[in-house]
Amino acid sequence: MGGRMNTLKIKNLFLRQSYKDAWADYERSLTKKYFIKWDYVILTASNEEQAKAYQIQIENRLKQGLLPASTHYAVLPDPEGKRVGSGGATFNVMKYIRKNSDTNECFQKKRILVIHSGGDSKRVPQYSACGKLFSPVPRLLPNGNRSTLFDEFIISMSGIPARIKDGMLVLSGDVLLLFNSLQIDFQFEGAAAISIKEDVEIGKNHGVFLSDEDGNVGDFLHKQTVEQLTHIGAVNKQGCVDLDTGAILLDSNVLNALFSLICSNNEIDPNKFNQFVNEKARISFYGDFLFPLASHATKEQYFKEKPEGSFCEELIECRSQIWDVLSKYKLKLLSVSPAQFIHFGTTKELLKLMVEEVTSYEFLDWCQKVLTNDNRELPYTCSNAYMSEESFVSSKSYIEDSYILGNSVIEDNCVISNVIVKDRQIPKGITLHGLQLKDKRFVVRIYATNDNPKGLLEENTDFMMIKFQEFLKNARLAKEDLWEEEEHYIWFAKLYPVCDTMEEALTWAMKLYEMGILGKDYKEEFLACERLSLFESFNQADVKKIITWQNELDQKIRMHQFINAIKDRENIEKAISVFGQAGLFEQTKKELLKVAEQSELSIKMRIYYYLSKMVQGHEGEELESACFKAICDTTCDAMTDALTYDENIAIQKDYVRVELPVRINWGGGWSDTPPYCTEHGGTVLNTAIKLNGINPIVVTIKRIDKPCIALASTDSGSYKEFTSIEELQNCNDPFDAFALQKAALIASAVIPRKEKIEFDTVLDNLGSGFYLSTKVVGIPRGSGLGTSSILAGACIKGLAEFLGNTLSENELYTRVLCMEQIMSTGGGWQDQVGGLTGGIKLITTKPGVIQEIQAEHIHIEEDVRKELQERMALIYTGQRRLARNLLREVVGKYIASNENSIEVLYEIQRVAVMMKFELEKGNIEAFTKLLNEHWELSKRLDMGCTNTCIDQIFLSCEDMLAGKMICGAGGGGFLQVILKKGYTKEELRQRIRTVFQDSGVDVWDCELV
Repeated sequence: MGGRMNTLKIKNLFLRQSYKDAWADYERSLTKKYFIKWDYVILTASNEEQAKAYQIQIENRLKQGLLPASTHYAVLPDPEGKRVGSGGATFNVMKYIRKNSDTNECFQKKRILVIHSGGDSKRVPQYSACGKLFSPVPRLLPNGNRSTLFDEFIISMSGIPARIKDGMLVLSGDVLLLFNSLQIDFQFEGAAAISIKEDVEIGKNHGVFLSDEDGNVGDFLHKQTVEQLTHIGAVNKQGCVDLDTGAILLDSNVLNALFSLICSNNEIDPNKFNQFVNEKARISFYGDFLFPLASHATKEQYFKEKPEGSFCEELIECRSQIWDVLSKYKLKLLSVSPAQFIHFGTTKELLKLMVEEVTSYEFLDWCQKVLTNDNRELPYTCSNAYMSEESFVSSKSYIEDSYILGNSVIEDNCVISNVIVKDRQIPKGITLHGLQLKDKRFVVRIYATNDNPKGLLEENTDFMMIKFQEFLKNARLAKEDLWEEEEHYIWFAKLYPVCDTMEEALTWAMKLYEMGILGKDYKEEFLACERLSLFESFNQADVKKIITWQNELDQKIRMHQFINAIKDRENIEKAISVFGQAGLFEQTKKELLKVAEQSELSIKMRIYYYLSKMVQGHEGEELESACFKAICDTTCDAMTDALTYDENIAIQKDYVRVELPVRINWGGGWSDTPPYCTEHGGTVLNTAIKLNGINPIVVTIKRIDKPCIALASTDSGSYKEFTSIEELQNCNDPFDAFALQKAALIASAVIPRKEKIEFDTVLDNLGSGFYLSTKVVGIPRGSGLGTSSILAGACIKGLAEFLGNTLSENELYTRVLCMEQIMSTGGGWQDQVGGLTGGIKLITTKPGVIQEIQAEHIHIEEDVRKELQERMALIYTGQRRLARNLLREVVGKYIASNENSIEVLYEIQRVAVMMKFELEKGNIEAFTKLLNEHWELSKRLDMGCTNTCIDQIFLSCEDMLAGKMICGAGGGGFLQVILKKGYTKEELRQRIRTVFQDSGVDVWDCELV
């Protein structure tokens, strides 16, 4: 037992690596010009509609770059819609290649892949319309797309063209063959059959090759017993046989020999072609073409071989000619091992494969759930399935391309395909398959998972788990009610009512079950319905609608996976990857935008932001702006709910002047910025400072006799008298010199934010007009010292005093933060707290849209304070911060759940708390080390915080510095340093001036306050 398990493990490891090799070949086939590829890939189809479905799916893959563009792809239905057999279909392929060839030697030096996929799929009816070839395989490809048999064929066979000189590889469309292409070397004349070694217990249920002494196929053995296979000599010492995989290689000589049967003078002869390609002879590729190639075959045996259709004179004549041209060639046996043969033959096999055996193929990345919105641990198997949280699916059932909604229950051994099941209980053993017809109506086909639709009524065939005769008896139906012809195959029984909606069609499917199994009487109603058989419904199916259905469901599921990834705070790369290489459909984007509008901020902003990175150009910019607008609007709305216009406020003082310090940040910067602080809370350590001996932030307010509100920005020399409420309400223009003052008026309830009110009414309530001026003394713009926010704080503080309002510190902070949102600057709270409240403080908040700010004053010993004051210095870089949107970049990384950003935002808060601890302990050296640590973290958060100029300034005085850090977001403005003991600020100033001369880089005096 242990040896067998070890052998299986080795086999699986080999096949996994072989598949990786095949994927590498596949990727090379997409990107490398000189990589040897198939010249033709040709699929056969049962009718025009099925061919159309194949063609649509091939074209979709070509558009996505998932197929080699230089290969010629074609889908060929049986001529005139008649079933001409797989051999007839192969002749039709040859006719097509000749028509598209510029030379008479149309098969020489051509590598051709033919996949026979034109069957009716009678044993798996849910794949009849779109073809078994495009049925799902339970895995996501590395490109994120759901795999199908076709995709697996293309991938696994990508290495074969390099192994053959020319010729045609023919595959059966319902067999997945896994092996390493390096084991194939077809450099000889004739044909070859690719076989794999399988246990004789498996071989007894399939075709087996018996090799001759020269390594050619001697005989074909079909479903022989173990004893017979052993007696004949088909079983090797390991108990394995050479399994017929349906993969056959024909070189150009064999192709030319076959082609000679349907041409004259190297051109297609219509008479000869019609002789071999017709519904009566129905030539089989596997029976009629291969049998003459077996070394032990005789012509007499050949004429007795069971045909694909029925014995007739036309078939005998065709076989006679085929024998004459093919019997001189041999069929080489190419046995590959380790290898795997997976048959998608019947619904029963499909269910077993998907439910019981799927875990056996985990080495190929097969899994139980492929494309579903369902995160529950229920162990059922599904592919492209949308599930409600209330639904239940048995672990023994399989769902594909379906919605299972409401309180639906799917019992054991069910296969549910292409339907919407809502609030229903589907009994065990049932298969349901929905189809939209070309006339836009619907049919839902129901049958038992174990049924064989090829069966005859007279053969005591089962239908829905009981004998068909018993079913008819229970349903009170006669065979004349279901068949118009003498042969009573299930395939042709008119069982399924045609309905206007999927829901009605599903109701009738369940009624049919109740009629035949439970004996309920719906006979009259049933007979009054227009009904179709399995055969008719698949032929009348609208295959485009099937593909559209699958694609729309695929996108809906991916949309929910995307939203779930956002809810789980997955990073943007992982969230976007759920859409695979196919990317985001336009309709899905629209649906996501609708979801965003109805979602709370955390989800809304991330949907906008993530989508902004998935689209191009201006649309991406608009979506990013929508993200930050949502943050501002939500924060602002929450804060301004209590900030309504107060008609009772009036001017109480004639003159008010407010002077405030600026601030320097030591630890935790960026953690105070929405949405990080609203989701996690923030922690900042900063201190207020005077600059060059003064408080540089100045706001002056005074009563005036003019009937206006006069605003002045003395820094810019701007002055304007306002007599319009609408003008004052417009405060989110970043180029407006008065935006800050206007926002302060709104936040102070002097004017309404949105309501319409007469300007004269406002002045009457106030008692007069007034003048408001702002000034930043001696500090250049973009300093990094928080001047804008502190200026906003000074406005709020000054207006409160001017109007006779008493505001707590927290009310001051909240109103300033409200101003930031009104102006759409999106800033945080640490700047205004730093300037409005003197001293060194640790400022913290808890999560919440409305930030409740707690400022804890840090008390340090006087000697420690004095030492810190002496060693602390500010260096002006001579440049404003770069004109790039640092806020959006840093906050955007957080919104995108960038792991590095999230880690840094946490770490800088930890550093802030440790700084407080070391300052209180009087340990300035430890404090400076933490300052350096913060600087490194800041660079990890955003490398734009430094540049060549900043690096050179620090480098020029590095020997003098114990600690260094930027002020604000960086990129320019001021730098802060802590000198090593023994160095003075004057020495630092001289060093800086010596290096940078008159460039504007200089040391400024600062003082803790």
